[in-house]
Amino acid sequence: MMQVLLIDDERAIRRALREILEFEGCVVEEAENGAQALEKLKAHTYELIFSDIKMPQMDGLELLNQILALGIETPVIMISGHGTVETAVGAIKKGAFDFIEKPLDLNRILVLLRQVKDRNLLLQETKQLKQVVKKIKGSAIIGESPEIEAIKTMIEKVAPSDARVLITGGNGTGKELVARSLHELSTRVKMPFIEVNCAAIPAELIESELFGHEKGAFTSAIKDRKGKFELASGGTLFLDEIGDMSLTAQAKVLRALQENVIQRVGGEKDLKVDCRVLAATNKDLREEIKAGRFREDLFHRLAVILIHVPALNERRSDIPLLVNHFLKLVCQDHGIAQKTIDIAAVQALQALNWTGNIRELRNIIERLVILSDQCITANDVQRYANPNH
Repeated sequence: MMQVLLIDDERAIRRALREILEFEGCVVEEAENGAQALEKLKAHTYELIFSDIKMPQMDGLELLNQILALGIETPVIMISGHGTVETAVGAIKKGAFDFIEKPLDLNRILVLLRQVKDRNLLLQETKQLKQVVKKIKGSAIIGESPEIEAIKTMIEKVAPSDARVLITGGNGTGKELVARSLHELSTRVKMPFIEVNCAAIPAELIESELFGHEKGAFTSAIKDRKGKFELASGGTLFLDEIGDMSLTAQAKVLRALQENVIQRVGGEKDLKVDCRVLAATNKDLREEIKAGRFREDLFHRLAVILIHVPALNERRSDIPLLVNHFLKLVCQDHGIAQKTIDIAAVQALQALNWTGNIRELRNIIERLVILSDQCITANDVQRYANPNH
């Protein structure tokens, strides 16, 4: 839910705008003037600010200057009963997101709300992308065990083609890294790599997320929106945890794979799509097929090439390499001097039962870096590693 700060000295305006915003699912806090708002902004983080221009103590333009001076990046929409084009342009030039006039226009508010949500989502995705880029710089798959060498060889053979690949393995084994490596070594490398976590998106939203929607398709669809298939055009679409996708969505994905066309939710026009589809799952899809939860025809469309990523317990010889890799990354992330780890500590880590696989190993290395002295010892591993081990 979007956190909104509403600033206006007129109670009636605050009440009317609050009702609109809360109906749209926002959580609203109020302030009567700029000074009061500034105190709230110093104590809390908001995703959107509505501010009147003419207010006692501190007007909206002065408040806008203070917000920018504090480095607060929250979009600010200015409101005025005395609005002119010059005032609007002036506020936007100062850094306001947009400008509306009293009396309030419901449709205008809803459009701005959607624009701010899209902006915030884009910023969030950009930050996540920067983190991903940071993580995968030089992101060769870490390991020299026979199992990992076989995967590297398979990736090198398969990546240049457009063959679909189904990547299997437990949670935290590194399926996403395999997918990214396939993209990075493909002819589509300069085009987008779009990831969709099918398990994280509610069933009622997955179709809109994948295929997009037309304006008016449902209540909050106030404009056309491209789905992930369109956004991945020319590049790679990675469907993570595809075993959690609803049967209805599976049928539409199947059509997209068969015919290279999609239809947006609420649309009737066929749209051509050109993207390579990779999928991953931690489930046994053959068992899911028997249980009637996964389409067999979709399975065969996806599983042109099968790559299984082994559990960390099955590749313990790679743990020393992974430990050194994560030790370096974690120290860099926390901005601290490089720490070391003695051989006994590495051996202690190799002896643990890694139910959470590489993700769990990375978390434990971070814990050890934070809690241990300059050199991590076997005693540190015994003291700070997961007590379930």
